[in-house]
Formats: sequence, structure tokens, C-alpha cells
Amino acid sequence: MILLTLAGVVVLVAGAGLALLLDRRPKWASFAGAGMAMLGCAAVFAASFRMLIGGDAEAIRWPWSMPLGAFSVALDPLSAFFLLPIAALTGLAALYGAEYLQSWTGRKSLGMAWFWYNLLAAAMILAVIARNGLLFLAAWEMMALASFFLVAFEDEQERVREAAWTYFIATHLGTAFVVALFALLAAQTGTLDFDAFGPISAPTSGLLFILAVIGFGAKAGFVPLHVWLPEAHPAAPSHVSAVMSGVMIKTGIYALLRMMTLLGEPQPWWGWTLIAIGLASGVLGALFALAQHDLKRLLAYCSVENIGIIALGLGLGVLGYTARSPLLAILGFGGALLHVLNHAIFKGLLFLAAGAVAHGAGTREMDRLGGLLKRMPWTGAAFAVGAAAICGLPPLNGFVSEYLVFFGGFLGGVSISGHFATAGFLAVAALALIGGLALAAFTKAFGIIFLGEARTEAAGRAHEPGMAMRFPICLLAGACLLIGFFAPVTVLLLARPIAAILPMGEHAVDGYLLAMAAQLRWFVLLAAVLAALLAALALLRSGLLAGRSVTERGTWDCGYARPTARMQYTASSFAQPLVDLFRAVLRTRRSLDAPQGTLPTKSASLSTATGDTFTHKLFRPAFGGVTRLMERMRGVQHGRVQLYVLYVALTLVALLVWRLGVARP
Repeated sequence: MILLTLAGVVVLVAGAGLALLLDRRPKWASFAGAGMAMLGCAAVFAASFRMLIGGDAEAIRWPWSMPLGAFSVALDPLSAFFLLPIAALTGLAALYGAEYLQSWTGRKSLGMAWFWYNLLAAAMILAVIARNGLLFLAAWEMMALASFFLVAFEDEQERVREAAWTYFIATHLGTAFVVALFALLAAQTGTLDFDAFGPISAPTSGLLFILAVIGFGAKAGFVPLHVWLPEAHPAAPSHVSAVMSGVMIKTGIYALLRMMTLLGEPQPWWGWTLIAIGLASGVLGALFALAQHDLKRLLAYCSVENIGIIALGLGLGVLGYTARSPLLAILGFGGALLHVLNHAIFKGLLFLAAGAVAHGAGTREMDRLGGLLKRMPWTGAAFAVGAAAICGLPPLNGFVSEYLVFFGGFLGGVSISGHFATAGFLAVAALALIGGLALAAFTKAFGIIFLGEARTEAAGRAHEPGMAMRFPICLLAGACLLIGFFAPVTVLLLARPIAAILPMGEHAVDGYLLAMAAQLRWFVLLAAVLAALLAALALLRSGLLAGRSVTERGTWDCGYARPTARMQYTASSFAQPLVDLFRAVLRTRRSLDAPQGTLPTKSASLSTATGDTFTHKLFRPAFGGVTRLMERMRGVQHGRVQLYVLYVALTLVALLVWRLGVARP
């Protein structure tokens, strides 16, 4: 299976090169780039699925000239579980992108766009199967560079350039901590091969854990390291946003999990750290999502929210392991892993649907949309499925993973004493609050965009996309339903990746998961009964109306005979009560032109704007201070080559003196 996975990587790289060669022929470049992306991802998907259902772990180790190890890759159940959504979503997004990018033909280099897209896919896969630190860092850096150029696709726009550089700086700050992590590991073990990392003392492993949380958390989008997400995701093309939000940020979760398996016995404070991160990311992500007006920016903050749910699950899993509670550990890690898969599906669906909205109506601004369900029924129905799934409503896939984490928190609260119980109840309370805020955010999004009347002429002329864009959206919506209705079977597929994390046998994990599957059968049964009842009512109505003339007439409606967009909620007014409740955190800027007088004659308006508090209050002041410090150091830069050569010579002399001093016996 590892050879098939590497073959998929080779196909992706070949597709990147072929698309670049065909850049002067945009249609052929798109065909080659998208086609090779789908072919390579199909190979990786097949290998990963075979591994999950019972294949043996495989590894390849080839000597190379680089220091500290060899070219080492492996495919085990944990890698396979993360590769499954990476391959599936990246392949579907490539099909979507083939049509989505057609409107840029002649204006942008499509060959270059597909070059970076295929390299991004190859880098994500290589990062997940890498078993050597240098190889991992090379794939990690390629992933960052490829996604940077994809975010900057419309670089003629200033906001896109700013978003791309924000992402570039944020991801490389995280990479600096990852490099420090591997440098310390190499100093401890003398190698960067993962399988050679030996037992590490508790103080050192704690430091390495903190470096991993910061370095990989910057990629995953942990608060407050999330600031690049709401900038980069709206700027990138929609199929790229789907891949970045759905699976690229999950490479940070994978890397953190992989590193935790290599650091030895976890400590309870690791779990508390992850729970604190999960609580902050989940609640704040949902709050900021609620306050947004741009659809893709709202979805970007929802990624932060769902990464918070995953972090809560990981924290409960660590605490369950340290408390010697196998069921809590399995529920925590299992819920986190399943939410990784589920989030890739429904977030990919929502970003692709958002792209279809922008493609059909010409804007992502919610207050310029409305009534799209009449003109885009397929997209609207799929968006509704994705919105219900991301809110954790049964019987969809988001409910299953959140239920595992919720049940784990409840179990920790009632069956384990001390601080473990506190952590469990905190997780339960956080999930309840996150779910409520997410429901409010997506009620606003779906209602403002798809219901009511069109607010602009462009929205009134909106249309469905072509089949190449519609098929991935409908397929992902079907996957949300499929995983929900087959939840007991899906849960059992978690046994092998969980066993790769915990020092437990696969059969032992299977026993606990079978008990959870038995509980989920009741939910599936109730959902099936409800679906059958709705179908029966629909058939009954159809039968009663058969052969009759059905007409529509206006009813007495208290003057609401001709609704207009002015009678509808705006994004600002719908969210105002909750936004005002959390105004101390959101710092929303509000512009109100209130009606004047008893019988006002002038129009009134309300508009709000909510920036990212961490960007404005933390990162911009910090980077502004660094910029001012650098400006004061311009004196050393005279433009004289002689002085630069002198700087280099002095540095070499200092390094030589230091080296000679270290080498002395």
C-alpha cells in the first residue's frame, strides 16, 4: 500500500509539471492538472482505505545523502485515517476547480494555479507518511509555499496580497517552532528518524509538547494562532479554500498527534492545555463566525470553532489515558479523529457551496444576496445539509463525532473524581455553548442567503453552476447523510487509528467501540423512523392531490402581500442580540442611522463590522513594534559592499573561535 501511495504522489507531481508545460493552452492545462490530481488522489484513497479495513502497516527506508537519517516513509492506520479525507476532498475539489477557474481563462495563469494545487496535494500526503524529520520539514515547507501562491491567485487585489502575506508570516512563525522541536529531538537522540526516538525525560518531553502545540497549532488554527484563517480562506479560490480548511489544517492535528505518540508517557497538564485551547478556539470561533457578513469569512471562523472541538476531544483523550480510564481515552481520541473526517466533509461542502453562490450571484456578501433557494435549489439544499451537519444536528455526521466527545466529557465528569471531573464538565459546557452559537450563525447564513427575496439584481439573476461544480457538492452532502445513518459502522473503523495512539490492543479498543455502536443504533433507528414517516406523509399528500387541480391564491396577510428585501432581516440585525451580549470580546463597530421623529421620513440603517480582536490588539501592535525596531537598525545598512563583506568575515571569525572553543578537550 505504501508503494501505491508513493505512486499517487508521483502522479500529482507529474500533473503539476504537465500543467505548467501546458500553461499557454489553458483548457489543456486545466484538464491535465485536474485529471492528474484526481488520479493521484484516487490511488492514495484506495491505499488508505485498504489499510483502514485491515491492511498491514508498511514502511520504506532508502538511504540518502542528507544527514540525520534516511528517506523514510510509512503507511499505518493513523496515517491512513488522515490520508482518507485528504485524498477524497482534494480530488473532488480538483473536479470542481476545473469548471470554477474557467472564468479566469485569459486573465490568469491556470497552468501555474494547477501546478501549485498538485504540489499542495503531494506535500500534504508526503507530510503524513514521512517518518524522518528532514523529509517532514521539506514537505511542510512545500505545503506552506504552495498554499501561499494559491491564496495569492488574484494578486492584483491589495486585500488578497495582504491576506497571502499574513498567511505566509503566520505559517513560518509556526514552522520556526517546528524546526526548534526537531532540533531538540536530534540533540536528544542523534537522529531525525521517528522510529529511533527513544524515551524522553518528563521535563524535556513537556518542552517538546509545548513546541509542538505552538508550531503545529499555528497550522491547525488554534486561538490565538488562528489569525491567518479569516484572511486567507476568503482570498483563495473556493476549491482551494475547501482544501485548506477541510484538510490542510488537519495536517497540524495529525503532526501533533504523531508527535505525542513519540514523546512517551503524556502528563495530565497536556490534556488540560488542549482542553483550554479547545474551549477558547471553539467558543471564540463560533462567536466571531456569528458576527461576520462575508460567507467565506464566516466559514473560516467556523474552522477555528471545529478545530476547538477536535482539541477538546484530544484533551479528554489525554486525561483519560493519564487517569487510566480506557473508555474516556477512546471516546476522546475517537471523537476527535471522527470529527477530523466529518469536518473535512461538511466544511468542504460548505466552501464549495459558497463558491457556487459567488459564481452564480457574483458576491459573497450576505446582505447583497437573498432568495437564492428559488434559483439555486441544488446548492441551497446541499448548503442546508452542510449547515445542519456542522451544527451537530442528528442524524448527520457532525452529530456522531460531537456525541462521542460530549459523552466522553459527561463520563469524565460523573465517573472520575478530582480535576478530571472538572475537565469533563467544562468540555460538556463548552460543546453546548459552541453548538448553540453555531446554530445561530448558520441559521443567519442560510436564512439571509437562501430565503426571502433577492436584495440586489445580481442575486435575482443567480444561477446554478455546471455539473462539474455541482457533482462534488451533492456527493459531499450525501456523505454527510451516509456517515450519519451508518454511524455504528463508521465508529468501528476508528479502532485501528485509536490503537495506533493508545498502548492498547486493537481488539480491546474494538470492544469499547462496539458498546458505543450499540448506543448509536438507537439514534439511527429513530432517524430512520422519522425519515420513513416524512416519506409516507409526502406520498399521502401526493396521492390525495392526484387528479385534482392545484392552484395558488393570495390569502389575507395583514398587508404583507408584496414582500420586499427591505422587510427582511440583514446579517447585522439578525445577529445583533447575541453580538451585543458578547460585545466585550467581539469589539464590534456599529453604525446606526436611527429613525427620527414620530413619523420618520428619512431611511434608517444599521451596519456592523467585526474585526479579529487578536489581530488588532495582539499581533499588529507586536509586529508594529518589531518594524519600528528594525527601522532603527537601518544604520548598519549603508549600501556599501565592503561593509557587508566585513560583516560576513567577522561572523565567520566569531563562529570559528566558538567552534575551536567547543572542540577543546
